[in-house]
Amino acid sequence: MGDKANTHPGAAGRATAADHPTSVRNVVLVGHSGAGKTTLVESLALASGAVSRAGRVQDGGSLSDYDEIEHRQQRSVQLSLVPVEWNGIKINILDTPGYADFVGELRAGLRAADAALFVVSAADGVDGATRLVWDECAAVGMPRALVVTHLDAARSDFDEMTALCQRVFGDDDPDAVIPLYLPLHGEPGPDGHAPVTGLIGLLSQRLFDYSTGQRTEREPGPEHRELIEEARSRLIEGIIAQSEDESLMDRYLGGEECDVKTLITDLEKAVAHGVFHPVLAAAPPADGAKRGLGTVELLELITGGFPTPQERDVPPVTTPQGKPCATLSCDPAGLLAAEVVKTSSDPYVGRLSLVRVFSGTLRPDDTVHVSGHGLESRGHEDHDVDERVGALSAPFGKQQRALDRAIAGDLACVAKLSRAETGDTLSAKEDPLLMEPWVMPDPLLPVAIQAHSKADEDKLSQGLARLVAEDPTMRLEQNQDTRQLVLWCLGEAHMDVALERLRTRYGVRVDTVPHKVSLRETFASPASGRGRHVKQSGGHGQYAICEITVEPLPEGSGIEFVDKVVGGAVPRQFIPSVEKGVRAQAAKGVAAGYPLVDVRVTLHDGKAHSVDSSDAAFQTAGSLALRECAAQAQLHLLEPVAELEVVVADDYVGAVMSDLSGRRGRVLGTEQSARGGTLVRAHIPEIEISRYAVDLRSMSHGTGRFSRSYARHEPMPQQQAARILEEAKNA
Repeated sequence: MGDKANTHPGAAGRATAADHPTSVRNVVLVGHSGAGKTTLVESLALASGAVSRAGRVQDGGSLSDYDEIEHRQQRSVQLSLVPVEWNGIKINILDTPGYADFVGELRAGLRAADAALFVVSAADGVDGATRLVWDECAAVGMPRALVVTHLDAARSDFDEMTALCQRVFGDDDPDAVIPLYLPLHGEPGPDGHAPVTGLIGLLSQRLFDYSTGQRTEREPGPEHRELIEEARSRLIEGIIAQSEDESLMDRYLGGEECDVKTLITDLEKAVAHGVFHPVLAAAPPADGAKRGLGTVELLELITGGFPTPQERDVPPVTTPQGKPCATLSCDPAGLLAAEVVKTSSDPYVGRLSLVRVFSGTLRPDDTVHVSGHGLESRGHEDHDVDERVGALSAPFGKQQRALDRAIAGDLACVAKLSRAETGDTLSAKEDPLLMEPWVMPDPLLPVAIQAHSKADEDKLSQGLARLVAEDPTMRLEQNQDTRQLVLWCLGEAHMDVALERLRTRYGVRVDTVPHKVSLRETFASPASGRGRHVKQSGGHGQYAICEITVEPLPEGSGIEFVDKVVGGAVPRQFIPSVEKGVRAQAAKGVAAGYPLVDVRVTLHDGKAHSVDSSDAAFQTAGSLALRECAAQAQLHLLEPVAELEVVVADDYVGAVMSDLSGRRGRVLGTEQSARGGTLVRAHIPEIEISRYAVDLRSMSHGTGRFSRSYARHEPMPQQQAARILEEAKNA
């Protein structure tokens, strides 16, 4: 680990294929936006020799956040992979966006990784969303460590930040969240803030000085001894508490000096098992420096303490038909089982699929089976096809460096998988498999769109298909009731990026329009009407008259048609025509253009002509009769009501319930959530929650989450309904 003080750099500029799963580490960086994840990735790449100067690959180009949208927005919006090498170990660093709208990219990174590095800013503290991700990792036993950044910010304090991390992340055992190093401060500047210039290793009791831009090692001074002793004792006790050697604690308490190598071995085992979470410090390199503070220590922690892919379970697999399969292991010689964790489009290479190989070995030009992922409800059709693998490569900024294979435990980019989408399984065509999908957040912000021009309309369908293929957190809906094309997103930033990608990547411009909910119309009182369609223009005429009554029915009854004609006033062959006309008009609406529901239409009387009556004439008469009834009756607009389940921290329950009441919601009750916090159940009109994904995030500081499901339609308040009806008349 870091106290081993090994400074062997990785090979710069090489794309290496791992030889064995034990020589691979997959680590995902987690933290809120602005915590310094991308800067840390670049520092690690520089320290390992993968780049020649911060943020640049050796033959030019940007290393991180190279997407044009990321440049414009000055933040990460997608998962990116940066492979580096340290001490013969290939480290796949997965940098994730910190903004909540891109949690789908974060979850993909968690799926592809075997350990998580939580990046927390000493200037900003820990936000609630990061705490939720920590709890998710804890639930599946993922190993975690913490890195404190921004120690150069005014009033930042490593000790205070460590104490905060112990309170926030150490619910089960605060002594499992302990620093391995203490920051060494230089002379205070004009503002009184002393910069961090080095680290003191608590196990090795050595000082690592970064003040010159290089990492040098020396004995700590006498002034550091007391500080080291206190922190070191606590660290040793924390390591021993997690040690598999139960006699070690007794020997330590008996005064026996613990061997440093033994402590490091026990520490690495505890980290790999996910029961000990070391805290480290990091800072970017100064101009011209080759190593940022703490980068060597982090690389040693990752290679020595984080687990190999063989130490993590392979996700369960079945056949595409759902039949159980034997449990797979991370074996390069085993059955092929890989998963697409990210899909993107490159203007030169075409579609690129970032793949995590869990079992077997993937090679260029292999023919693999692609199994769909069960997200048809989000616009991602299931598929079950064979495809030929294109070139394999390791991404490095905008570059793709060729690989000759990707073994179990490794990640690689695969070119030209035209049918594979994010979440799909790649397996041998002789033994097709389907991997259990990871949990995807539901997109709950509706955005209605339309093509900007006729040229855009011609390209819209294909552009949207490619967009949703890249992002399984997005859902595309063609609403038949409102005749709107709706893109469901996770938030406004998610929406902005999606529309920008449509424009810049696929050449499709769209306009957003107000989102409509699926309203219904119904009769509030009985009414009678007469439909008369009589036309004579010299030739064959049209003649049909029908008389109907309409009465309201209970919710969910639909349209009921009753024939009570006597004496053959309407010939039997034309009664279905009247019904067809009534139902067609009901589908189009009778007041504001929304479908009519929950009424009984009774045909009582009518007239026909022996020559001029026809099926079309009686359809028109039935339609006219229904419209005349509507003109005489009191109508209700019915709005959809959703059943809402909101999970929120206890501190925000009052604000959430008050907000729901202000949206015409009816709170049904509250209870403790199984995952912590309070579950609030409510019924609320859907028209009131079109932006609830944004508003709840603001109310709960990013910690709230909710789900919605259709409950029923119920009458809209008269004043609001009158406004919509008036707008429909004037349209």
